[in-house]
Amino acid sequence: MSTTSPPAKVLVAADGAWVRDQVRHALVGRDLEVIEVTRGEDVREAVRRHHPDLAVLDLQIGNMGGIAVALDLHLESSAGRLPEVPILLLLDREHDRFLAKRADADAELVKPVDPGTLRRTVERLLAARASA
Repeated sequence: MSTTSPPAKVLVAADGAWVRDQVRHALVGRDLEVIEVTRGEDVREAVRRHHPDLAVLDLQIGNMGGIAVALDLHLESSAGRLPEVPILLLLDREHDRFLAKRADADAELVKPVDPGTLRRTVERLLAARASA
């Protein structure tokens, strides 16, 4: 009897439907469960509830930007209140890479994102998590 592992969970936080659609469509056909939230303040609860293997955060998510969300996730996981989750930040421009580094993101991509690049980045981050 073979056992199959459950699909990896990817949390996508973006208030723009086009950003969530872009990520979801890039990941179609992969063995992934995509969980979506539209507000930065909902990310913490989604991580607590779903234990995602990766969080994809839009830099410009309303009411609590991607940088603030990333810093919050790091703080909460270092205090033991949330599981640690790798973070992929979706940036608005090349110059925002500085902010992503300051937020200790595991990876960052500038929007609009090429679907192949997004898939490869997600697969790389998930593989690194699985081998850790």
